[in-house]
Amino acid sequence: MFYNRDLSWLDFNYRVLQEANDPTVPLYERLKFLSIFSSNLDEFFRVRYPAVMAFSKLNKKFLKKEALQEEVAVSKKVQQLIIQQQNEFGQILHDQLLPALLENKIHLYYNESINPSHIADVNEIFVSKVLSFIQPVFLTAESSYNFLPENNQIYLLITLAEINKEFIRRVAIKIPTESLERFFVLKELNAVKQVIFLDDIIKENLHMLFPGQEIKSVFSIKFNRDAELVLDESYSDKLLDKIEKQLHKRDVGPTSRFLFEKGMPSNLQFFLSSLFGIEVSDMFEGGTYHNLKDLMSFPSFDESLHFPKQPALNYPVFVAGGDIFKTVLEKDILLHLPYHSYIPVLSFFNQAAVDPQVTEIYITLYRVASDSHIVNALISAAKNGKKVTAFIELKARFDEANNIKWSRSMKDAGVKLIYSDPDIKVHSKIALVKRDNLGQNQCFAVLSTGNFNEMTAKFYTDHVMLTSREEVCNEMMQLFGLLQLKPKKFTKTDADFKELYVTKFNMVSEFTRLIEKEMKRASKGLPALIRIKVNNLEEPEFINLLYKASNAGVKIHLIVRSICCLIPGQAGLSENITVRRIVDRFLEHPRIFIFGTDDKAVISFGSSDLMTRNLKRRIEVCLQIRDERSRKEILDYFAIQWADNTKAVQFNNKMEQIRLQPEGRAVNAQHDIYLYLQKAIS
Repeated sequence: MFYNRDLSWLDFNYRVLQEANDPTVPLYERLKFLSIFSSNLDEFFRVRYPAVMAFSKLNKKFLKKEALQEEVAVSKKVQQLIIQQQNEFGQILHDQLLPALLENKIHLYYNESINPSHIADVNEIFVSKVLSFIQPVFLTAESSYNFLPENNQIYLLITLAEINKEFIRRVAIKIPTESLERFFVLKELNAVKQVIFLDDIIKENLHMLFPGQEIKSVFSIKFNRDAELVLDESYSDKLLDKIEKQLHKRDVGPTSRFLFEKGMPSNLQFFLSSLFGIEVSDMFEGGTYHNLKDLMSFPSFDESLHFPKQPALNYPVFVAGGDIFKTVLEKDILLHLPYHSYIPVLSFFNQAAVDPQVTEIYITLYRVASDSHIVNALISAAKNGKKVTAFIELKARFDEANNIKWSRSMKDAGVKLIYSDPDIKVHSKIALVKRDNLGQNQCFAVLSTGNFNEMTAKFYTDHVMLTSREEVCNEMMQLFGLLQLKPKKFTKTDADFKELYVTKFNMVSEFTRLIEKEMKRASKGLPALIRIKVNNLEEPEFINLLYKASNAGVKIHLIVRSICCLIPGQAGLSENITVRRIVDRFLEHPRIFIFGTDDKAVISFGSSDLMTRNLKRRIEVCLQIRDERSRKEILDYFAIQWADNTKAVQFNNKMEQIRLQPEGRAVNAQHDIYLYLQKAIS
């Protein structure tokens, strides 16, 4: 009944890899898709792979249970898929993208000797820019006590022998990509741009580091380490310090993947395995160059090799230079990112910081930009004497350090900080501003499907609603009050939400009620329809509810970007369910829920995916859309995405991703949505 979540995640990453394999995608964008694939795979090894492989290491007496036997089979399938995808990655880069770069007069040195005319330049770069960062570590039986390879860093493993002597030594050198760029541009040859890896610059100059010694071999290696944070104590004021200590442990945690260059002799593999305690199941053969997520920063020489520039639409036009609060009082503002400019959101917080009539600001922060304008606005507001309360999530995976940095700055400025309970993440993206206008209280609310992050707003698709509706503002104020309590003490009777759907309170019950309502319509022979767009669909109870609705005759259209554990098209179970996935220029990120046909549809969007962690262990918020113009835009938005036949794939009942065949006009949803919104403001 349920597809394995890890296999589904790998299927999604394979879909990313397919974009790198698509000749209709601009060349530099194909390199970026390779980068995203590589980065995603690193995260999989840090977050999911340790748990997957744990099943294969269980005592045999536990493996009699059918469920555990299935998990062991999955762990083997996961390993097979990873190897297949890594091999295809290498083929795409070597057989397609490197030749395509050369056709465009760009040459990347890749497993080849350096042209003699470049040797002097390479030596000069090494001496002037690289050498000061090189710190060789000689490996001995005692090395594991004083040297631990860092997570996600590339090392050269060098075997040395003194000339005319048998004594062998092994040395590790970290490639300093944290301090230096990964790619360097050399002088042109025959009108061809020349690019070289930092790795090759170091390899070319190893003789400088080890004079009088023979370099027997050089191999690239890399370690991924388990990223799980364990917070075993209850909430306290020292939570920030505890997380900082755990962050250090994350980077020196157990090895979850050891990646070594193809051709490394087995005796070297055994030496490293023994030295650093690496399990055989965690050892993977790779290419010469690891961390190809760095392709994201490949030097750009030709704008025509990127996606065409698409200026963000100013909507509403007068917001950018006008009074944002006056505008929101007149009507709701619905933004569709990144097609629309993020200026209205920045204006909202920037104006709130300096507006003398603003008295209070409340916000939840999950992932913010490293140089966040929004957080700086909150700091300014606090310094201007306004009451500012920020609910900051210190456990936002891989953004903990950034959030800790900002929390200290906000605290110093006088912002009241509330950290979420260690067991419950506040994942919602909401904000509220209270304003005193000539003795009258005014409230303004913001709800987003994505984080308050002006950087990701440029390449994540999301929706943001700014509203002054009294019902919404009152419920949001009530929620901010509850968030200051211990989440474990929440009860459904603590609040009466109608405009907001909030996990721990009414979201699951309301979604269940709306699904059952469609089932009743189907039983009466009336049109019954459910449309949902999420990043992940994994929660078993919700999937079972959708299966039940399908059997009742409800048509269900799902757009699921990443993990999907629901299996569509199964006789007697999910015949009325269609699932599609879209991977394109922008990362599809919204969560949209539409229950019913267009005229009577109940429409909401918000922060919640349909995963167990979202529905049961996080504070998520969705907003019911009442404004007719906004309702129409969301319905049209979903319809355009559902019509996509160029970047969408559809799952069959074996969870294979089937390309849709254009019948008539080719539809690219992201392109067509931009045109739709452009027309709306023209």
